[in-house]
Amino acid sequence: MSGSAPLVAVPAYAVAPGRVERWRTAGIAVPVPYLEALRRAGGQEAILAPREIGDADAAAIVAHFDGLLLLGGGDLDPTRYGAPAHPAVYGVDPVRDAFEAALLAAAVRAGLPVLAICRGAQLLNVVRGGTLHQHITDDRPGHGIPGTEAGAALHPVRLAPASRIAAAMGTTAAVCSSHHHQAVDRLGTGLSVTAWAPDGTVEAVELDGDAWVVGVQWHPEDTAADDPAQQRLFDAFTAEASRPPAQRRIRPGSRKG
Repeated sequence: MSGSAPLVAVPAYAVAPGRVERWRTAGIAVPVPYLEALRRAGGQEAILAPREIGDADAAAIVAHFDGLLLLGGGDLDPTRYGAPAHPAVYGVDPVRDAFEAALLAAAVRAGLPVLAICRGAQLLNVVRGGTLHQHITDDRPGHGIPGTEAGAALHPVRLAPASRIAAAMGTTAAVCSSHHHQAVDRLGTGLSVTAWAPDGTVEAVELDGDAWVVGVQWHPEDTAADDPAQQRLFDAFTAEASRPPAQRRIRPGSRKG
């Protein structure tokens, strides 16, 4: 794309009527910390409203962009990975699921850099044929509580030394902010696990091959303003999006982000 700032597609999610003060109708929203971290890295966001699209539509949409940023939010519909819903499943939005899944598949086919956060990492796993633990909270405390004002929890994460995520963050040990009750179960095809919580929960996955496609289970945007390692994840993603398409396809660990 032309211009100095890479243009990054950021799918938004639905907001119910009355959720935003003085909004009488439904809307779409993106939490500001994601955008602030992206802008600090030199990126320019483009907010996309979820809608029903086909593969050709998705390909046409991603052709306008230099990268794809997938956000957190409500749970994926368990029917997408062939499972009945756990009673704790919440916030399912089939239109959002389908929209983001189509964009993600198109972005991967096009070789676009992808940073997938929390729900986004789970979507990456499911799109690749993997499954999710639908409610880890009872057996694995310490990952925070999603959907609450003060639900974030800080915990250590170990990063695989040769991974893109370690190269991007410049470390193999980080302290991360989480608020989720689901996590990767069966790993999707073509993905590698590249970070773990102390209890063994999968904290990052990466697509094998040359494209920069990284999913993190935690929320780097929560602490990126104060934690340089978390901000460097957005910096590395934006740097990849800034590269000419022919130069984006690099080997994991071949350079620092």
